Parts: sequence; structure tokens; C-alpha cells
Amino acid sequence: MTKRADIIELRVDGMDCNNCAQSIHRYLERQGLEDVQVNFQTREVRYRPNDEISDAASVRAGIQKLGFRVVDDQPTETTGRSWSLTARQRLLLCTAFTLPLLLGHLLMVAGIHLQWLELGWTQFALALPVYLIGGLHFGRSALAGLRQRFLNMDVLIFLGATAAFVYSLVGLALQEPRYYFFETAATIITLVLVGNWLEARAVQRTTTAIGALTALRPERVTAVMPSGTLVQLPVEEVQPGTQVRANTGDKIPLDGILRQGGVAVDEAMLTGESMPVEKQIGDRLLGGSLVVYGQATLEVTQAYRDGTLARIIELVKTAQADKPQLQRLADRISAVFVPVVVGISILTFLLGWLSGYASPTQALMNAIAVLLISCPCAMGLATPTAVMVGVGRLARLGVLIRGGRTVETLAGIKTMVFDKTGTLTTGALTVGRYLVTEGQDPELVGRLIFELEGYSSHPIATSIRNHLWKEKLADPANPGYQAFAGPLDVHETAGSGLTAGPFYLGSATGISENADVVLTRDGQVLAEFTLIDQVREGADVLIQSLKEVGIKPVMLTGDREEKAAQVGEAVGIDTIYAGQLPQQKLARITQLSTQQPTAMVGDGINDAAALSRADLGISLGGASAVALDAAQVVLMRDDLSLLVEGRRIAALTVRTIRESLFWAFSYNIVAIPLAALGYLNPMWAALFMAFSDVVVIGNAIRLKHRR
Repeated sequence: MTKRADIIELRVDGMDCNNCAQSIHRYLERQGLEDVQVNFQTREVRYRPNDEISDAASVRAGIQKLGFRVVDDQPTETTGRSWSLTARQRLLLCTAFTLPLLLGHLLMVAGIHLQWLELGWTQFALALPVYLIGGLHFGRSALAGLRQRFLNMDVLIFLGATAAFVYSLVGLALQEPRYYFFETAATIITLVLVGNWLEARAVQRTTTAIGALTALRPERVTAVMPSGTLVQLPVEEVQPGTQVRANTGDKIPLDGILRQGGVAVDEAMLTGESMPVEKQIGDRLLGGSLVVYGQATLEVTQAYRDGTLARIIELVKTAQADKPQLQRLADRISAVFVPVVVGISILTFLLGWLSGYASPTQALMNAIAVLLISCPCAMGLATPTAVMVGVGRLARLGVLIRGGRTVETLAGIKTMVFDKTGTLTTGALTVGRYLVTEGQDPELVGRLIFELEGYSSHPIATSIRNHLWKEKLADPANPGYQAFAGPLDVHETAGSGLTAGPFYLGSATGISENADVVLTRDGQVLAEFTLIDQVREGADVLIQSLKEVGIKPVMLTGDREEKAAQVGEAVGIDTIYAGQLPQQKLARITQLSTQQPTAMVGDGINDAAALSRADLGISLGGASAVALDAAQVVLMRDDLSLLVEGRRIAALTVRTIRESLFWAFSYNIVAIPLAALGYLNPMWAALFMAFSDVVVIGNAIRLKHRR
């Protein structure tokens, strides 16, 4: 059991199908727990604890009462040997006993009689192990569902196999070979197990994203002690401030700043950047990236659990376990569907027998076929498998999605709103004109501006400090400067600027028409700047691509109208809202979101309120920790082309879900009447059910390479 950011994560054995996951999910929700996520593909159960409602021990005990086993991270000596069979063992044993029964049945149909296989006791001896293995497996899942007061899909399988087996037992007691359907009971269970095995094999191919990301995590770190000695430490024990070493071929163990050496690193799995990235002293390194060549000594800035790689894995896991609205609809239908199918099966038997349409034996076989053919496994598998593939494919591209519902939202966006600075433009601003008002000492004014901008992380502040660094500035210890500036008690107002006593440094809106940034004292202008910002490469192509797919681009910026219009013309945006303060941006986003689905694209540091208020917040955060927490979609590289490709993959994912659900519903609509009328026997029904599941899984796997 692990705990991360108030989220409890359990590893649960015996949970090998969507029915099992639904049983556990319902149980945890009935306990009043929140943020419940159950993923049968990865065998993980996650929830937010609430000690006032249920403690961890009672949750574990409750899951185990449902028939599953919570696995500790570190097995103890007191842990007993588990005699439960694996899915592969169940399949092999059932197949070994079923094949003789099925062979004898097929030979008898062909007119070839093997007396020993036609004996009732022989058939009973072969079918009994299969029924016990299958009965325990499907019966446990069915019972777990019944305990949570819902009929899951395994109820249908258990009822069908049990009906055929019990009917055969009656025939054996009466010595009536006409009532022997042992081969039907055994074949039903074995074919369903084959289907489950094929599902499991296919599902393994949809979980590669998490596995590949987890493989980036090194187990041990080479730490540099103050004495210069190199020591191997477990990655979990390394704290911020520790110096660690990485050489050619090593993985960068943790997020940090390069302090010595120079390296080229492969960040493809983290950011989607295919080419190695050169890193120099002072550059940021991402934990999990691979050193292509060079040697690095870095200072760790984040412990593993707070680092970029751990956050990415957490986001991908959460996204893959989250359910879009399409899946929630399918779950509601499935909850009603199973009781309805049981009712249809009973009616099939009663009407077929009482009306004379079929003999009692044939009516029972028709009813069993209805139970099996309509098992809605495909409905339960359609969405999670597609979301697994879609989210994993987006992660490899460098687009992180916060939740399966976000995939659906991204695919349906109709308006995309862009911040200007740092989004449509590079954010690497340069000072075009710097003018100190006549009568003011340029050295004193320059030093004051330099010191004030040190309190802000905005790109404009960085650009101004870089420019002033080259100017001659007063010494901050100079009494003349101290008398001029006084003690600085600096406050920053988002979207406006900095204030420190009588001084204001920030937007020139309403103060000067010819400047972008001004410094004032008691309203008097002491200095002003104009800024030059370069349009981001590929921004014009992005805007054109969005227009081609019917998405309306909008610019929303706090910059002056003249500057905004220049950028808008360069990239092709016609709708521009300039000079917007943070509260005005929030109001504008609210207005646009009420009209049609709207996404806000920002840098993940500013405009947090607007990003949160939009139907979808998209951050160009360059893999910063702030960006990973700021929006539902994070572009790990500051590359706008990822938006177009990311939306296309999201749309393909939603399309795959819809196709799979359409297949699942259509299959049931056509197959149930055929089974009720006797055109499909139980064995064929079980085979078609397994085939339906494989079609859905195959459709999801195809999404990995779908264009």
C-alpha cells in the first residue's frame, strides 16, 4: 500500500476483469470515500481517505470480503501460500477437461460414436472440474456484485453454466442421455476464459505508457558527499540540495540544476522532443531523461515523489482510470441491462416451452444462449481500453491529460483562447527603448528598477533585468540610493505590476501611450520601456489548422491593443480582446464558455483563474511543476503544434470509443432475438461473446497507430 498526496493506492490481486473493478468501485463509494479509481488493467485501487467514515484497515478488510486480496508492498513471513489459480492456469485446466467433451459431442454429431465419451458418468467427471473452477471464478465475481446490490456481467455467465450443469445432473439421475449437456456447461466456461485471456493479453498492449515511464526511474543514485566521496543511495532517500553524478548512458535520477559539466540528454519520453537537448551549467535537468553523452553533477531540486517524472506518472495513471461521460452512460446502461437480460432469458424459456415453440430442453438451451450472447462485457471494455491507449499515446507525444473526461472535452472544443505573451509569442522579450525622465539620475532609477523586478518571475521582469544588467547602476549600499529608494516593501498585483511605497513599476496602460512599462513615484513618470516580443514559430500554422477544423481562435491579453493587433495579424487571429486585467479575462472566459466549449491556452504561471474557469485549461509550461498543477492539459514542450496533434488524437480516441460502443449495442440488439428463437446454441453464443470482446480490444489497440 502506498500513500501519495493524501491518495491511498492499493495493489489488489484477483481483480482481472471490469466486473471485479465495478464491484470494488461501488463498495468504496458506498463507504463514502471520494476520488475512487479502480483500474483492473493495472490491478490498482486508489481513493482519498476519510478517517471519519472508514479507516484503511476496514477498507482493506471490505475489499477482501468481496473475494479479492490486497497485496502489501513488502510481503511478510506470515503471509500464507496462495492456492488460487492464475488466469492462465484456469484456462489450461479447463481446456484440458473440455476438449474431450467437445470432441465427443462433435463426433456424435458427425455420426461417430465413442461409447466411453457418451457415458453420463464420464461426462460428469470431465465437466465437474471445469464447473468448479469456473463456478468459483465467475461465482465469486457475481457474488461480489450482488453484495453491492447490482448484477454484473458474470452473473449471466454463472447462471448459464449452472443451468446447463444442473440440467445435466437431473438427466444423469434419471439416466436420460437426452438431458446431458455437460459439454455445454464446460464449453461455456472455457470459451469465456479464452475470451478473458485474450482480453488480458490485449490489455497488456494498452498499458505500455505507464510501464515505459516507470522504467525511466533509476533505483539508486550516485551522490557526491561534501568530502567528494561517491556514495550509492536509494532514489527515495535523496533530498533537495544533494549533489548527484550522472555519466554517459545513465538516467538523470532526479530533477535538478546542472552545476558542473555539460551533457546532451534524451527527454523524448518526458517531453516528446525527439532530438537530444544540450544542457549547460545552470540549466534545468529532468529526472528520467537519459544522458546521451557527457558528464553531469547536478544539484537536486525536488525529491522523487515531488519531481517531474513522478508527477507525469501520477497524471497518466489518473487520466487512464478516469471515466469520460460516454463510459458513465455505458455503466448506467449496463447496470440496467443485466437484470433486463435475466428477465428476457426467463421469458424465453417460459414462452418457448408453454407456447409449444420449443421442447423444455430446447427452451432451456435458448434461455442459456440469451444469457451468454447478451453479456455486456464489450460495453464495459469499450472506454477504458481506448482511454488507456489514447492517454498513453498523448503522453508519448508530450501532451499530458488530467483525466479521461479531459480527452472527451479536448475533442469537443469549439473556441480556443490564447494568451499572448509567452504563448503566441516566445516570451523572450527584449527592451526596444529605455528612457529615464529628464532630471532623474539614470543610475539610481536603473538600480531601483533592477531591484524591484527581482521580486517578479514574469517574463517581462526577466527581460528588463537582463537589459539593465548591461547598464551602469548605482551601488545598492550607496547612501544616495538608499535615500532615493528607501526600504522596499514590494507587493505584486497579477496582470498589473509591482508597488513599493510611493513607487509603481508595471503596465503603462492609462499612464503613457508610447510605452509598455513605466516606473512612477506618486504618479510622476521616472522611466519607461518599450518591449519587443517575437511571434512563436509555428503559431500562424497552428491558427490556420484550428480554423480548418472549425475551431475559432481568440486572443486574450493584458497588453496594449496596438501590440495585440500586430501579433494577431501575424498569426491570423481576428478576434482580439486587449488591455484585459485578470478579472476582465475571467469574465471574458466565462462569457465565451457559456456560448460553446472553450479552451484557454496560457503559460501555466499567469492567468491561473482563467485557465481554471475555461472548459479546458491548456498550459505551455515547459514541464514546470507549476504547469503540471495549473491546467487539465499540459504541453511538455513549448511547441504549439502539439495542440493540433493532441486534439486529433483526442478526437480519434473519442471516435474509437463511440465505434466500440456502437458495435457492443448493435451486437446485442441483433444477437438476443436470434438466441431467443433458437438460432444460436449456448456454445456459439459464448464464442460470439468472446469474439465481441476481442473486437472492442482490437479496436482500441488499433488506435495506437491510427491516423
